[in-house]
Amino acid sequence: MTMPYPDPFMTPDPRTAAGSRIMDFARHAGVDGTDYTALHRWSVTDLAGFWGAVWEYFDIDAETPYEEVLAEETMPGARWFPGATLNYTHHALRNLPSGAPAVIALDEAGAGYQVTGERLRAQVASVAATLRDLGVGRGDRVVGYLPNTPHAIAAFLAAASLGAVWSVCGQDYAPTAAADRFAQLEPTVLIAADGYLFNGEVHDRRDAALELAGALPTLKATVLVDHMGLPWPSRAHPSPVVPWEDTSTRTEELTCTPVPFDHPLWVVFSSGTTGLPKGIVHGHGGVLLEHLKTLGLHSDLGPGDRLLWYTTTHWMMWNLVASTLLTGATTCTYEGSPAPLARPDVLWELAARHHVTVFGTSPQYLLGMAKFGIDPAVHDLSSIRVIGCTGSALPASAYPWVRDHVGHGVLLASISGGTDVVSGFAGSAPTTPVWAGELSAPHLGVALAAFDADGAAVTDQVGELVVTRPMPSMPLSLWNDPDGSRYRDAYFSSYPGVWRHGDWITHTAHGSVIVHGRSDSTLNRNGVRLGSADIHDVVERLPEITEALVIGAEEPDGGYWMPLFVVLTPGAVLDGTLREKIRDAVRTGASPRHVPDEILEVPGIPHTRTGKKLEVPVKRMLQGAPAEQVVDTAAVDAPHLLDHYARLGAERRDRSA
Repeated sequence: MTMPYPDPFMTPDPRTAAGSRIMDFARHAGVDGTDYTALHRWSVTDLAGFWGAVWEYFDIDAETPYEEVLAEETMPGARWFPGATLNYTHHALRNLPSGAPAVIALDEAGAGYQVTGERLRAQVASVAATLRDLGVGRGDRVVGYLPNTPHAIAAFLAAASLGAVWSVCGQDYAPTAAADRFAQLEPTVLIAADGYLFNGEVHDRRDAALELAGALPTLKATVLVDHMGLPWPSRAHPSPVVPWEDTSTRTEELTCTPVPFDHPLWVVFSSGTTGLPKGIVHGHGGVLLEHLKTLGLHSDLGPGDRLLWYTTTHWMMWNLVASTLLTGATTCTYEGSPAPLARPDVLWELAARHHVTVFGTSPQYLLGMAKFGIDPAVHDLSSIRVIGCTGSALPASAYPWVRDHVGHGVLLASISGGTDVVSGFAGSAPTTPVWAGELSAPHLGVALAAFDADGAAVTDQVGELVVTRPMPSMPLSLWNDPDGSRYRDAYFSSYPGVWRHGDWITHTAHGSVIVHGRSDSTLNRNGVRLGSADIHDVVERLPEITEALVIGAEEPDGGYWMPLFVVLTPGAVLDGTLREKIRDAVRTGASPRHVPDEILEVPGIPHTRTGKKLEVPVKRMLQGAPAEQVVDTAAVDAPHLLDHYARLGAERRDRSA
């Protein structure tokens, strides 16, 4: 097939490349850094040599040394750095200058404040001491129902310093949706804010926080954060409460508990495409090395840099925002809409004001800026040297716009990764060319390939994104999966011993990666992920709805279409009133970021014969794939329904033509 844009859109600046950390790392490792392809080949053929070099280059401070880098390579079950004990929080705080900002808190109104390295260390020590007093110890779970503010970072680092396990969820999740995640963990302490700011409106979440606390029977205490200044109700609380002010202002010494390399650090949740969201467990050491590699080498972050990446706390990019501290760089939290009606360019304004060097966003954001004629260049963006973009594939049309409206020398790094490994599989580096519409190369240490249906690696052909050798940040396990069967089924059932991620990609002959979209059914709007089951749950509670199916479909122009198909109960009519009722149910019961674009009545929802909704096949048919290519019609309970969805997809494409 003929590949688009065979000539690079941008080639690395020789001076920038020569002075980059990835080049310095290559020199340190005794490898030629001028040839990224050769550097990558070494990183995946000599895993022990590469990850040992990452350990040395970033001066990992272990309480006890490791015995060997990789003791067992089988997937799943790889054993990294056995014998080593360390702590993530120690590394996050060790390189922060006392008087300079470690975290800059920003919001959509343009307000902000700084938390210095000294203040963050003191705050973490105080919160850790309070958690310890509340009964939190090694292996216990601490959960946060919090917006993207410094409170979440301090709470996470405090929990991790004790060897406790952290998990966090944004407050745009309904308390029932948050409880579906947190109740699985049987947490000891909940930390919850009174509300958050979004699109000019303060969202009061006091009742939601207390409802969530009531749904978590294992809590020993709830820490209440007065973020928006809303007084907490005086009625009886489900568990003992402690004000954040008391939690975070004690004078304490911080002691970080050394834990094994593979001790759980956090649990992040899948999007709940089917059933309850699955908890994915990552370890202290694996996250530490993977994030230092990703942020330090690929994004070239270090002391003096500042990262501003739009995210919510329940997206994996929040974890990377927190991990920016590992590099000694300053991280920015941001609360609010990425493009509020009153100030749609506020993120660019803040990036200019705070001299951000790495700016992170989603394809939908960049496309929206271009569509609505917003010109970031009215602000002084000369400090930005990298724009990271993830959440979905970035179309080729966005590349000239970024060059013309942000800066000619800015590296536009389109990245593809996953919550599952809480990192990237492919992206860019200061030493790689950039092809418009493509990801420059697989990340270092990622043995990426595109597999066909027979498990053969293919080039210049569409295939499944797979990883053929282990990564340190692959999950330790799934939560409540004692025999590992769910973990193996989720990632290793298609190609035994090989990680199948669920993306359709092309690995090109010139080394780049083109992402064609998800091969599963996770909803991913503007980089904010949500499971279809969360929407199905709230919509199907309505008396007028028998069944529902929501689909998120990437479109050729870079857009994202999210229709909701509904089967009505007898006598119900899908009029304007019912449509608004459905939208309100999704907005309040699941997520305001995932209100469907269209609500369409259908005669039925197709299932497998075991009762599972055909989400992925319907998505593929809406995108134009014939039914027989995406599903075995003999395994469908009502195959005649497939024609209906194929016709809807054709009509949509005709309207867009």
